Amino acid sequence: METSESVDISAASDAHDYRLLTKASDEFDLGNYDECIGILQQLENLKGKDCKIHHNQMVAKFYKGKCKDYMDLLKSLKELNSSETCKSLSSKTPNVAPSSPMPLYNMAVIYYHRHMYQTAIDTLKPVVDKIETYDSNIMAMVGVLMLRLLLATNQPRKAYFFLEEVLGHLSINITTMAADEGNIQESAPRLEEKFNKHLKLLSLLTHLVNRKIVQVPEDGSPEFATLKAHQYYIMKDFQMAAKQLKKINVDSYMGGIYNHELNTLIANNMGVIHLRVRHYAIAANFFQNAINFDKHIASNLRSAELHDMCSAKSCEILYNLGIAMLHLRRPKEAFQCFLVPLKTYHSNPRLWFRIAEACIMEYEMRSIDEKSRIRTETRSLFSNRIDYSQSSQSAAVPEPTMPFAALSLRNALTLTRVYMAQLYTPSVSEEINETTDSQESSWQKTRDNNFCNPSGPVTRESFDTMLSSIYAAYSYVSLRLGDYVTALEMAEELLKMENLSDAHKMLAHMYAGEAFIMMDNLADARPHLEPTFVSDLNTFDFETKDWQVKSLDAAQNVVRYNLAVALTLQGELEMARSLLNTCTHPIVAQKVFNLKKTQAAIIASTMQQQTTPLRAM
Repeated sequence: METSESVDISAASDAHDYRLLTKASDEFDLGNYDECIGILQQLENLKGKDCKIHHNQMVAKFYKGKCKDYMDLLKSLKELNSSETCKSLSSKTPNVAPSSPMPLYNMAVIYYHRHMYQTAIDTLKPVVDKIETYDSNIMAMVGVLMLRLLLATNQPRKAYFFLEEVLGHLSINITTMAADEGNIQESAPRLEEKFNKHLKLLSLLTHLVNRKIVQVPEDGSPEFATLKAHQYYIMKDFQMAAKQLKKINVDSYMGGIYNHELNTLIANNMGVIHLRVRHYAIAANFFQNAINFDKHIASNLRSAELHDMCSAKSCEILYNLGIAMLHLRRPKEAFQCFLVPLKTYHSNPRLWFRIAEACIMEYEMRSIDEKSRIRTETRSLFSNRIDYSQSSQSAAVPEPTMPFAALSLRNALTLTRVYMAQLYTPSVSEEINETTDSQESSWQKTRDNNFCNPSGPVTRESFDTMLSSIYAAYSYVSLRLGDYVTALEMAEELLKMENLSDAHKMLAHMYAGEAFIMMDNLADARPHLEPTFVSDLNTFDFETKDWQVKSLDAAQNVVRYNLAVALTLQGELEMARSLLNTCTHPIVAQKVFNLKKTQAAIIASTMQQQTTPLRAM
């Protein structure tokens, strides 16, 4: 994005000073930074110490160094902003912000390019609070940066109301501008062309992510063409979205526009489209291509210019690739993909849950491999469980193990509970009031539930679904680790959830029943394993889930088998055998066979004890 590290030409009382300022600005625009610095030094010698001149000198020196030494610039900007001289200089003028906006603005630009979005928002906020005191171009410049930050942090509603406020200060109607295919310049001739284009682009994007009706112009530029593809995607016209992205790719090559950033964007977005339509292998291939393009950007970040630093998108792409790998049942690769965004988005409960899913899938695949190697004639009732709880691996070490799955689920559960307490769900009356309240206050009060960055805002329904999944997974992992108390607690919490899906309801009963069995509490286990509740379950809920229990018949067989296990442990072998005879689904066939062998061994042992004669001493 453009930065306002451009030389600030302020009104000067002296014509000579003004000519020097104009000349310095021209030299800066031409890239003659040495000449610009020299002219500014002459001006400083004439006027004495001046904060704006000093600021412009720092910016010119930064550009002279090819925009690489941003840490020194950031330090100098902080010192300049805290300078009492600069504060007192502008405070004497009425109706003007307490200090020049440029130091804070440029600090926010640096934070933005370093992906420190929240820090950038906090830095820019004092400038935004006084935005109406600046001229139109500075107002548009600050507005563009804040819009970028709000959209980057998944705050679309707040971005919309902020846009409405900025356009109001510029005397532009937000509805008119969204419907206008032309430029803002027609209604606001005061804006420079670069601010006009960026404000128009971000305005359309803000409308799109808020599901507003807009008409995206086709001017042939990659920016607006990508926006058009985004619009098709939101409208769920995935075929047209893919065609639009392919068209951008072809046009960029034919027009000689080839850069890794554009290729990264196209490849990642194509992957997202294929992920959405469940073409997981194709999606993974696109994401891997996006990572390869991104490597060219990220490989030279230490020596890269400041504006190139924000081009690296490896965190977001690896997050997408991890999701695709989970669907492809490649848990090790998914786990490694998730570890990279975890360093940045460690407060995302959904990411922690995805990591736990990868660990569980890896455990299940190991279990299958282990079972295929074990060929023994007689097994105990629960001997087919592989116990990873005795592993010497620490749960704090990031490896795809069950102890780390438990740690991940604990983090996901804690974060989800905290965020649900903060969840904002506007009522109908509040939504109406938002449109009638003053523009100045509405955007500050607006809240977006952006708790799962880099994903979009979440609703209460999606949070409830995620919490149900966390409870179910946590109960399962605790069972496998031998923590039956926690397993029972999570299963009971799952049963308390409102609008619980039938699939989760079945899992909760199964896990609670197994936990009671393992704690030698068969009386409390049996109510959870009674097959009567299965007949009330929804068949569609099982057929649409991506798991082994694909039908209501399979669910009933699983429940009956688990009840037969409980009856066998209680010694009610005849009732257990009759239940096993009704378990004919392939999903439990091998387990039924093993349990019948176990029952036969128990009966044989009992009969032998009854027929063995007593011996005299």
